[in-house]
Amino acid sequence: MGFLITNIMEKRKLTGYEVLLIAVLTILQFSIVLDFMVISPLGAQLMRVLEINSSQFGAVVSAYAISAGVSGLLTAGFSDKFDRKTLLLFFYGGFIIGTLFCALAPNYELLFAARIFTGLFGGVMSSITFAIVTDVFSFEVRGRVMGFIQMAFSASQVLGIPVGLYLANKFGWHSPFFLIVGVSILVFILVWFKMKPINEHLKVKSKVKAIKHITGILTNSNYQKAFLTTFFLATGGFLIMPFSSAFLVYNVGVKETELPLIFMITGVGTIITGPLIGIVSDRVGKYKIFLIGTLLSIVMVFVYTNMNNTPLYQVIIINAIFLIFVSSRMIGSSAILTAVPEISDRGAFMNINSSIQQMSGGLATMLGGFVLIESETGGFKNFDTIGYLTAISMVICVILMYFINKIVMAKR
Repeated sequence: MGFLITNIMEKRKLTGYEVLLIAVLTILQFSIVLDFMVISPLGAQLMRVLEINSSQFGAVVSAYAISAGVSGLLTAGFSDKFDRKTLLLFFYGGFIIGTLFCALAPNYELLFAARIFTGLFGGVMSSITFAIVTDVFSFEVRGRVMGFIQMAFSASQVLGIPVGLYLANKFGWHSPFFLIVGVSILVFILVWFKMKPINEHLKVKSKVKAIKHITGILTNSNYQKAFLTTFFLATGGFLIMPFSSAFLVYNVGVKETELPLIFMITGVGTIITGPLIGIVSDRVGKYKIFLIGTLLSIVMVFVYTNMNNTPLYQVIIINAIFLIFVSSRMIGSSAILTAVPEISDRGAFMNINSSIQQMSGGLATMLGGFVLIESETGGFKNFDTIGYLTAISMVICVILMYFINKIVMAKR
């Protein structure tokens, strides 16, 4: 990974430590993303084994997201008062414990509780990661850095989800969580020994108390625009993603054993294109990439949500193209949003922003669970309605992100 990062980022020479830091953060994000994303492809199995309906499954997904949102708000007040590495290790340790609880949960009720606990810790991890990226890397190269960080999503599809599904099909749905615990412990050790303290923000002295700090951020008009944008960004993704595997199995006719192949090929596509999209975004403009990715994603939303008894090769192609466009949206939007806060507000801003993202995602998942109706054959009705709602949220994001980009460019 270090060799690949060095070559792609040759235009702005990085130090060896910077290359290592990107690699470590990418692997760490991989474990966090995998913990959340593995729930979606396990949906069909969980609904069958635990004998739960789509609303209950949506509640399991939402439990993590909503608790993560609450956690982000609670930690926002003091997140800029500690070394970023210290915070990272604390919350990552809690995440590992929560994931172990998920692995040991014997039924729906305890799994639901375990997801709440995991969300309290895991939901803060992305905000800490993005704060670290913002502290260490300049805006001019942040698009390509985010391109690599976003590889965590792709790697989870190429490596984690197929392996997790294989283990789930062979040993039961608990086994993927044991896998994540094992990987996360190794990453924890890597962070502990290899990451340097990140405390430059502590030199900006602030006597503002936690509550006033949060209040100041929440009442900042520029920050409010960013938070509203994040709300709709998360809504679009969470309306479809948690129900995708069950939709593919019950509506499209994909076998559960074929899901790993779909996710693997999709992940390979986004691994290849993610860093390239990041480089292009730094050169032609991050908003342009976001705009193009969003418009193409809207087209693919309608194609995806209207599939019915589709051959496997077509499902793979549609899914891969769809996720590549979605990835380009996330790379562009993440790079822009990280440039919004001032240095003294970064940690708190990222926490609140992450909270809004998680809570919006949780609400969207709950909405999706209520909109979808299970048919007599086990499939979903109204999946096309989910597509329309997703497209609307994406259009709103394009408008909001235009103004956010203007704010960021004015600061350059």
